[in-house]
Amino acid sequence: MISVGIFTGYYPFALDEVVRRIKASDFNCVQLDVSFKDFDATKEPLTKEKAHWIRDAFRNANLPVVAVSGYTNIIHPDPVKRKANIDFLKMMLRYARDLGSPYVASETGTYNAESDWVWHERNANPAVFEETIGIIKDLAKYAEDWGSTFIVENYVNNIIGSVEQLETMFREVHSPALGLLCDPTNYFDDKTIQDVNGTLNHVFDRLSPYMKIAHAKDIAIAADTSEKHADIDADESHTFRGSGAVELPAAGLGILNYDLYVRRLAVDHPNIPLIIEHLDLEDIPRAKGFVDATLRRVGV
Repeated sequence: MISVGIFTGYYPFALDEVVRRIKASDFNCVQLDVSFKDFDATKEPLTKEKAHWIRDAFRNANLPVVAVSGYTNIIHPDPVKRKANIDFLKMMLRYARDLGSPYVASETGTYNAESDWVWHERNANPAVFEETIGIIKDLAKYAEDWGSTFIVENYVNNIIGSVEQLETMFREVHSPALGLLCDPTNYFDDKTIQDVNGTLNHVFDRLSPYMKIAHAKDIAIAADTSEKHADIDADESHTFRGSGAVELPAAGLGILNYDLYVRRLAVDHPNIPLIIEHLDLEDIPRAKGFVDATLRRVGV
């Protein structure tokens, strides 16, 4: 059966309290954001000892870490910022197994200097695509050296957003240390949202073999096409709620065909973890109830 988890970053507390609250919410796995009130890897270096302290807190609560968050803009136009971002992601790849999972997730980024999720005209330049592929090759090689796996989370406004771009990425990089984070909501724009089921099936028909873990959020046609963020105490990657024609609310608050999504997911990945996101603390019980009910109804 598909297991249901949550990002730890939606709980703005110290490590022990985060673990306690997630356990009390009846989740059975987590995607780990190494960002707690008593230790934040974005502000101080991660060490093996710190990693084991975090990992053991979740293991002791029987909450397996199924992936580690390393979200950053790996193609940032400022070379100094880009290097810092890549160094952060490599730190996560180096300590991934010490944190409890070989999988480290990040999007591929954008040439937009102000936001990690807003389109920039240079994103469509073939030379920029190849530049990004070169960075991913380096990250995959680094992951191989440390026994970890870089799992790409595509997004329509990033350098790598479409099914076809992902297929090219896997063909050109061709590394056992490269995988895909399954989140079908990230493929939707003003055109694809007109055919929700067709887009879902296209994603699974072409990319299912690469999927390692899955995310659960939703899609809706946006009334406001600007970048959208929720007012919550969380890293920017967790406050983000969409940019452009498509809003990305919590699971059950949009038009994604969840029965089709989990049915397709379960065919090839019957035990894959499904991690809910894009919500606030007060909405966690509703979102989890929605996902649980969908899985029960579909029988997966």
